[in-house]
Amino acid sequence: MKITVIGGTGLIGSRLVSTLRDAGHEVVPASLSTGVDLLTGAGLDEALDGAEVVVNVTNSPTFDEASPEFFRTTMGNLLAAGERAGVRHQVVLSIVGVDRVPQLDYYRAKTLQEDLLKQGPTPYSIVRATQFFEFMDAVLSWTADDSAVRLPSTPLRPIAADDVVASLAEVATGRPLNGTLDVAGPDVLPLTEIGRLTLSARRDPREVVTDEQAGLFAAVEGDVLAGGPDARLAPTAYKAWLDAH
Repeated sequence: MKITVIGGTGLIGSRLVSTLRDAGHEVVPASLSTGVDLLTGAGLDEALDGAEVVVNVTNSPTFDEASPEFFRTTMGNLLAAGERAGVRHQVVLSIVGVDRVPQLDYYRAKTLQEDLLKQGPTPYSIVRATQFFEFMDAVLSWTADDSAVRLPSTPLRPIAADDVVASLAEVATGRPLNGTLDVAGPDVLPLTEIGRLTLSARRDPREVVTDEQAGLFAAVEGDVLAGGPDARLAPTAYKAWLDAH
């Protein structure tokens, strides 16, 4: 099977390319570095030539009010190019609970991306993942100073990038869902506890201070980002991943 991975040189994309190639598929990684520009459409026709499946794991370059226009333009270009190429399955990586946090610009933008995919001409699948283990250091840095890290107690169910890739690979090589699959890590943890585990593993002496107004996730109410009862639970626990890294 020939599969094009849009965003195929990033954290998820590069691992997905390797996983799919190891499984015997012909895979084309597409990104700015390979000459493909989703915003202008340059290089898309060449990258999708002969592809049966397209997997889109791109992010907007900003997380502010400009992000909806990014996804509107790039999804329009990708869906049109896919239709010209005869692509039979479009897959998008999204975020668990994304449609339940309208107060965040980026989440509204990702919801728009999902809606455009659903309204498009091609059978589709949406894989929604919870927050990646690999991004937790960045999350802590948003509200940190020299002595403390301030975090809300928002419940999360973080997941390893490799587990996200495994689900994406399975969905990409299967029949289109024409729906959504949620994937999440095995454990629900308050962000404050994730912070303490992370600092301890890094031998960082700073303390975690509970502050329900601190950072991006302070805007999230309840457990909408933890994944519901129908989420597929991945095997890798955060503490085990920290110990291994």
